[in-house]
Formats: sequence, C-alpha cells, structure tokens
Amino acid sequence: MTYNPLSELSNEELRKIRDRIRQTKINVLLVGGTGVGKSSTINALFQSHEKKSDAVVGEGTTPETMEIGDYALENLVIWDTPGLGDSPEKDKAHQEKIVDLLHRKDENNQPLIDLVFLILDAGSRDFSSAYILIRDVILPNLDESDQNRILIGLNQADQAMKGHYWNKEENKPESKLVERLDELSQTVKNRIKNDTGLDIDPIYYSAGCMIGGEVLSRPYNLQKLLSFILDRLPKKKRVTIAFNINKNEANFQSNDDKDDYHEKAEQSIWNSIKEIAKDITEKLAKELGDIITDPNNIKLAITTLLSLIKKAK
Repeated sequence: MTYNPLSELSNEELRKIRDRIRQTKINVLLVGGTGVGKSSTINALFQSHEKKSDAVVGEGTTPETMEIGDYALENLVIWDTPGLGDSPEKDKAHQEKIVDLLHRKDENNQPLIDLVFLILDAGSRDFSSAYILIRDVILPNLDESDQNRILIGLNQADQAMKGHYWNKEENKPESKLVERLDELSQTVKNRIKNDTGLDIDPIYYSAGCMIGGEVLSRPYNLQKLLSFILDRLPKKKRVTIAFNINKNEANFQSNDDKDDYHEKAEQSIWNSIKEIAKDITEKLAKELGDIITDPNNIKLAITTLLSLIKKAK
C-alpha cells in the first residue's frame, strides 16, 4: 500500500520545508572544450517551468560561448564557460575567469559554486587540456572539503568509435563499445589520480541530438548522470534541483544496468528533504526517517512536495 509520509506533517511544517527549498540556490560551473555538448547536456537534463522553450544554454545566434554566462532556471544557475582549446591566449583568459568564479562566495559566505561539471568528448583521443585545467586551475582553487564536487562526463558515447557498435534500436552500446568506454573512463581516472591524487569516476553518456524538433539520436545514461550530479551536490541542496529535472521521461529511459539509478536519485532527494527537516525540528526529521523506506512512498512524498512548491510560485 502506498503511503504519503508528508501527510503526517502540519501545514506549518510543510510550509517551512517548502520555503527553505525555495530560498536555496544551486550553482553549477560547466566546463569543457568547444563542441563537447555542454548545451545539449544541460538541455536534456533540465528545463525551466517559466520558459516556453526547454533550451537554456547556448541560445541565440552565436553558437559558441565567448564569456562566462549564467543561465537561471528558477533556483538552478548554470555558469557556462567558454570552450577551451581554441588558443593558448584565449585559454589563459578563460582560466582566469574560472578562477575568479571559484573564489566567489554566496550570501552565507560559502563557495558560490556547488558543482564543477567538466564535459569531455568520448570520441576524442587528446584530453591534455582538460587534465591541465583540473590540475592547475580547478583543484588549486577549491577548498579541500569541496574537492569531491568535481564531476567528469564523457559525452557522445555513441560516437566513441565513430558510431560503430552502437545498437540504435535498443539505444545502447554493444560489448565492444562498452569495453572501449570502460577503458577510456579508467584511463581518465588513472591520469587524474596520478596528476592530483584525486579519485574521480568519470561517467560516459550521450545527451542525444535533436535538430528542428527531429530526434536524431536519443540520450543514454542520463539517469545515471543525474544520480551522479545529485551525489556530488551539498546534501541540503539536492532537492532543489528536482524541480528542474526535464519532464521528458524518454530522456532518462536508456541506461546501463549496473544500478537502479532512478531509485538512487529519488533516495538522494529524499535524504535532502530529511536534512532540511532536521534544521526545522529534530522531531520532524526523526518522523520522516522512521516512517518511510519504501521507494514508492519516497516517490509520492517527493511528488507531493514539488507540487506544493509549484503551487506557491
């Protein structure tokens, strides 16, 4: 039997949780070379409920970002950095802007940037500029406690072997491509470990491709990517991102079978709600923790809370 744990809470308690979520902002720094699919990744993952179009990053007539721009989707702010690799001079200027952003503080004197999301092209063979960026620019300008807030995505997994060994009907890689992608992920992980001492598990995925409303390729491993993003955000902020998850369920259907990423993401969001409740009252947090463990109940609670937030806007 499905049970909504939020039904145990008073209207005042629900209002306090709602208001805390509405007051919370998430700032994501998006980094990567020209053409790696930063815009398509964000547009596949997220959407704004205040805009007619889902496109948020890379809009306009100029195809490539030249300055760091911030794109707000309600409480989710994407800081889109210029593509690196065009020239040493431009890269240096862009890197200085990234450093400046990493040193900014929010109104609570905490680091403004909650997540650094570095996107690489899975079809590339040269990630030297990305390794330099992590070692010399990103890592030295993060507090030690924030170094787990780095996420590396290998986009365009379907093109990692020039489109070969990709099962278009089932929208997933065949065994030879999986082997190549796993090897690539391990290579990137090992290089970063050797350079910095950090253990970062890259995730390979495909953001998909849509031109003029026509779907040319579907997303892959996007639900896994979302669960990785949630895991790396500050726990109390994770529920905030749930409001802007793209409502096109087809985007999140195709994933590897290593875990139940949908359930994992919902559990992460639920834990975030409990952390917020703990700030309001320990008794409330204990009630929420004690009365719910079933995934269906978690889903219902999250849906109810997000609906409450939307109605209040």
